[in-house]
Amino acid sequence: MRAGALRASARCTLAAVTVVELGLYALLLAVAAVAVWRRPVAALYFFIVGLALHNAVMAALYAAGVRGSTLTAITAWKEILLAVALLRVARDAFRARRLPFTPWLGDWLALAFAVLTVVYALIPQSALGGHADAHTVALALRHDVDPVAAYFLGRSVLLRREDLRRLAWTLLGTAGFVAALGLADVYLVSINWWRTNGVVDYFHLHLGYDYHGTGVHPAAAGLPENFIYNVGGDKPFLRRLVSTFLSPLASSYLFVVALLVTAAALRRSALAIVLSLVTAAGLLWTFSRASLIALAAGLVVLAAVRRRPLGLVAAVLTIAVAIGWAHLFPKIAPTGNWTKADLSYQHARAHAPQSGSGVFDATSANEPSLHSHWISLRAGVRTVIHHPQGFGLGNAGQTASRTGGRTLVIAGESNYTELGVELGVLGALLWLGWGLVLLVGLAHTGREERFAAGLAAAFAAVLVLAVQTDVIGDPWVAYCVWGLAGALVLRTGPQERLAVAGGRSLPLS
Repeated sequence: MRAGALRASARCTLAAVTVVELGLYALLLAVAAVAVWRRPVAALYFFIVGLALHNAVMAALYAAGVRGSTLTAITAWKEILLAVALLRVARDAFRARRLPFTPWLGDWLALAFAVLTVVYALIPQSALGGHADAHTVALALRHDVDPVAAYFLGRSVLLRREDLRRLAWTLLGTAGFVAALGLADVYLVSINWWRTNGVVDYFHLHLGYDYHGTGVHPAAAGLPENFIYNVGGDKPFLRRLVSTFLSPLASSYLFVVALLVTAAALRRSALAIVLSLVTAAGLLWTFSRASLIALAAGLVVLAAVRRRPLGLVAAVLTIAVAIGWAHLFPKIAPTGNWTKADLSYQHARAHAPQSGSGVFDATSANEPSLHSHWISLRAGVRTVIHHPQGFGLGNAGQTASRTGGRTLVIAGESNYTELGVELGVLGALLWLGWGLVLLVGLAHTGREERFAAGLAAAFAAVLVLAVQTDVIGDPWVAYCVWGLAGALVLRTGPQERLAVAGGRSLPLS
């Protein structure tokens, strides 16, 4: 009887704590929502900073005991702020009896892609040969339309010159903070802390990912495989910068975007130089070779848009640094040791088809990670060709992998093949066409506006990264890069984008 009373007391205490947590969350969200409602462009600032911290904060809340629907509600802050911003611009457009922007080809392609995504969400999976359940379809729908929604928010706000300067500093400041924290982490924090601090359970039990990186134990998952770099055999692995994103790849995307925008938009002040150097170091310590190649591609685009050949020299130097760093990093990187369970799992997987040749040379095409990317890309292209109508939403990439094995992951890695597997050839072509048209529009604006030139370079880098990874699966990229692109593409004077609020003509910013 006493045990029952203790359990009842514990349940009451837990309920009280949940109420307090939700109350505090509601208060903070309400403050942010009011700020966004008053000035929708504020959402971009919240996304740049908030999404960089999102994973670390949510994992910490999970470790602190915030679970289930409570944590799910908290993670939805980004969708809520995006909806508030879109509702405000829609209300003002309705009152003004006009759109807050002049439609162009990029808008129609974005709208067509969104409509096609919704149509595929409604088509029964059995009609297309897919196997995703309703929950997985909903996740895939959100994954695919988030960039579209963020883009149209950007199209509906007017960025003043002071906003451009503040956004550039916000990008660089956020990148510098994330990089500095990540560099301190890889040298000062034990990998065992990461294995036991709740991150594994957050990814596995809350988000549904089935990772088997270091820290794996029987009948359970481990850290994400790319959390570290495997040099082969039983040798100590290399630590990669993961920082607040809890991912070396997502961290590197922020760094690439921030460096390219900074190169174009900010003056060479002492603070900008220091933050850029810290950010560049962070990028190197993520050990993301694809991100360095994408950075070089972005520098080429920046040189072309601004008509400055010196950018081509910077691109060549970036490639040289990437090659040299691939040889140097394994010699100086912080290391960690495998657990016995890790080694047992690796030995069992050693002969998998995706394991490559066993040549753990970061510059070799047969290195397991590069080999796996190539195999996935090639298989995805072949699948799209042989099944051009697509399998329906939720059958590819991150969304399919979040079902605990219930849904077959038909394609992964590349955004282009994933969307082709889900939405068919038409969906993949719409996505590719929209991206290229948007890049051209940003380049056009970038000839006059430095921030737009930097964003055009960053957008080109993201399109390159999308060849071998799911870039929009990272909410920071989906919300921030596409939102800023919408705000800057074919940017016109204030007279083109006004809304009526309270009887007065006001910019939607």
